[in-house]
Amino acid sequence: MKKIAVHLADGFEEIEAISIIDVLRRAGFQVTVVSMNEKMEVTGSHEITVKADVLFEDLDYDNIDMIVLPGGMPGAANLKAHSGLREQILNFNDMKKPLAAICAAPMVFGSLGLLKEKQATCYPGFEDELHGAIITGEAVTEADNIITGKGAGVAIKFALKIVEMFNGKEVADDLGAKMIVQ
Repeated sequence: MKKIAVHLADGFEEIEAISIIDVLRRAGFQVTVVSMNEKMEVTGSHEITVKADVLFEDLDYDNIDMIVLPGGMPGAANLKAHSGLREQILNFNDMKKPLAAICAAPMVFGSLGLLKEKQATCYPGFEDELHGAIITGEAVTEADNIITGKGAGVAIKFALKIVEMFNGKEVADDLGAKMIVQ
C-alpha cells in the first residue's frame, strides 16, 4: 500500500486538500494529513479548520512514497517558507520519488529549481513562480516524477492522476467512473 503525505499549512485551499485526501483514500492509499503548524488544527483559506493526522516534525519521511501539496493562498506561500518541507522535497526529488502540487503550490517546486525545463501547470498568475518550467496551461500535467495541477476545479482529476501514477490508467479510470468524473 502506497503511503502519501498531504501537507496542510494555514491558508490551504479546502476543495483541493479534501478532494485529494478523499480520492486517494478511496483508491486504497494510506494518506497521512500533515500539519505544517505547531498544532494539529489547520485552517484553510475559507476558514474551514481540518484536524491533521500528524505534525510535520513527527512524520518519518523514510516511510512515505509521495509528497502532495494543495494550493490556496497564503497556504502555498506558507509551504514554500517551511525550510524542513523544502529539504524533504529536495530529498524526494533526488531519489526520484513522486511529488505533486496543485494551484499555487507548484511555486514551491519552482522555487527549488525542480521544474526547470519540465512541463508544468499552475493557477493562472503564478506562472512566473515556476522558474524555467514549460507552462502547459493544462488542467493536470505529469513530467517525470512531478505532477502539477491548475486549481480547485480539477482537484479530483489531479488526484486521479496520482492514482494513475501508482496503479495505472485503468484503475484510475474505473475509480473516476464510480465517482461520475466527466
